[in-house]
Amino acid sequence: MRILSVTAQKVDSTGSGVFLTELVKGFAKQGHAQAVVCGTVREDTIRLPDGVRLFPVIYKSEALPFPICGMSDEMPYESTRYCDMTEEMTGQLRDAFCEVLETAVAEFQPDVILCHHLYFLAALVRQLFPDIPVCGQCHGSDLRQIRKNSWQRDWILDRIPGLDGIFALHAQQKETICQTFGLSDNQVTVMGTGYNSDVFYRDEEVRAARNPDKLRLIFAGKLSEKKGLFSLLRALRRLSRPEKVELALAGGYGNTIEYAEICRLAEVAPCPVTFLGKLTHKELARQMNASDAFILPSFYEGLPLVLIEAMACGLKTVCTDLPGIRPWLDRTIPGNGTIFVEPPRMFNEDEPYPEDLEDFEDRLAEAIELVKNRPLADPDLVSRVSWDALCEKLISIWNS
Repeated sequence: MRILSVTAQKVDSTGSGVFLTELVKGFAKQGHAQAVVCGTVREDTIRLPDGVRLFPVIYKSEALPFPICGMSDEMPYESTRYCDMTEEMTGQLRDAFCEVLETAVAEFQPDVILCHHLYFLAALVRQLFPDIPVCGQCHGSDLRQIRKNSWQRDWILDRIPGLDGIFALHAQQKETICQTFGLSDNQVTVMGTGYNSDVFYRDEEVRAARNPDKLRLIFAGKLSEKKGLFSLLRALRRLSRPEKVELALAGGYGNTIEYAEICRLAEVAPCPVTFLGKLTHKELARQMNASDAFILPSFYEGLPLVLIEAMACGLKTVCTDLPGIRPWLDRTIPGNGTIFVEPPRMFNEDEPYPEDLEDFEDRLAEAIELVKNRPLADPDLVSRVSWDALCEKLISIWNS
């Protein structure tokens, strides 16, 4: 099969980018011919499996003179918010992607096009290529943009229902997709996620070197307020024995003001906070193996792949109890041991009510106190959540 994967963003810096890249690797192992259309800037290096054709759309160029459009308001790199797009910028975005997409389709001749995010680019691909099967993978942030942001909303809502297949991460997301786009139940398929077992696994040599007298927590993701980092750092002050805890933060940032506040809160925290920066997958896996527990205090997530990666490395896990995550985990990895923390009330999709944050931070602190005694996820169950299985499922759907 000839598969063209499409995203408006980078393919290596966010959860959706990792999702795309891992599917490309999985399809390559199965022998499928592939090409990728993605956003990038000239100084970036894009690494894809041998034989995968790349058709880049260059932002910060003469044709597209602004940073990469980000599906989240804070990306781990310089980005443009969709809500800030002018009519001129919208035309430049459309023209730049139309040119590259038409070249890619003419040269590669795909059997199917898989668009990541049910948003502007998926709608554009559907309009451009009515005679090619076009599918869309939801990542959650696309639904948030549709609800928060009026930019091109009606145009997108009109075209997404015309996709030949729509894939959701979990059952609750499927329900939201159906409500948002007016789809029937049989038009959306729940796919779940996967992880790379060649990279994320228990490294017993690294794990043996951990300090048994300390609880080392690790967070991985965008360093931003909406990932819950302000609250996590404040929650450290509520621990009964903070001297027994260490926190490592892995990831990049886009908002310099928020990053400065994260650094300030880290400086006054009652326990050591280490900034690891943006890591490769192998480096992240090593840091996870050197830790005891993974914590994800986000205010919004689709289905966080990083939770599965942490479990595969033998970490206990703490996560905000956001829609769809707990049911999917409980069904896929029963007895996973994750502590789910009730989130604060939200407005505008992902902004917490300030008056709820103190109680949320109390609950985070309580979860940190309890996590060391939680059971580990069964490694045999975790190992079943693979990209290879996900790729096989997609191919089966497309063949049918």
